[in-house]
Amino acid sequence: MTAGGLELAAGTVALLVLAGFLAGWVDAVVGGGGLIQLPALLLVPGMSPVSALATNKLAGIMGTSVSAATYYRLVQPDLRTAGPMALAALGGAAGGAGLASALPPGVFRPVILVALVLVAVYTVARPSVGRATDLRWTGRRHLVVALALGTTIGFYDGLLGPGTGTFLVIALVAVLGYAFLEASANAKIVNAATNLGALIVFSVQGVTMWKLGLVIGVANIAGSYLGARMAVARGSAFVRIVFVAVVGALILRLAWDILT
Repeated sequence: MTAGGLELAAGTVALLVLAGFLAGWVDAVVGGGGLIQLPALLLVPGMSPVSALATNKLAGIMGTSVSAATYYRLVQPDLRTAGPMALAALGGAAGGAGLASALPPGVFRPVILVALVLVAVYTVARPSVGRATDLRWTGRRHLVVALALGTTIGFYDGLLGPGTGTFLVIALVAVLGYAFLEASANAKIVNAATNLGALIVFSVQGVTMWKLGLVIGVANIAGSYLGARMAVARGSAFVRIVFVAVVGALILRLAWDILT
């Protein structure tokens, strides 16, 4: 397969497709699919980090759109939160993508690692959090906080990406007061918007490998659909377990990147 001027062996494409499927499943349940999909793309010989990030966004938006639609049909998330938050996140992601090629990812990794450790400690120490929706605010204050969260996490997604869905879920649970299942449903809508905002900028820059991204995206769609249905069927307790596992994997991955 030829993509973006690179000749890819069949085995490499097969591994990328598998990574796309697994990433779609993880992303649909709790976010964090970039932990699998982006590193796989970065291993492709000759692919620049920015092209890998852009291609990851193309495949990611295909999967998150399907999981968002699945959640919407089965869970009916609160669009009064997800809609404005998604618009703010789209703008933030576009801004982050514009800086992606200028700032080294290593600058942010220690900060992200500390944030993830705090998320893990908070989630494990409070087993009752996220079992049921109990919103902390209503009206204008709820909206303002949701917009701030969307803009900040969207900017991070455009700039780096991995763990965005995870940060969205914990923000919706710990800050706004949603249950894990409803938080994951809202997060998919917002995450689709962040992927779109970043992809628009990367497309203008001409760094997206469209052919490869579409192939991986099909596998991402399959994983996302399966993951969303499993999350809905098994509820917030299942989502919480997967969330803790994904956060732990993200911590290990970032720690390895920093130490090596």
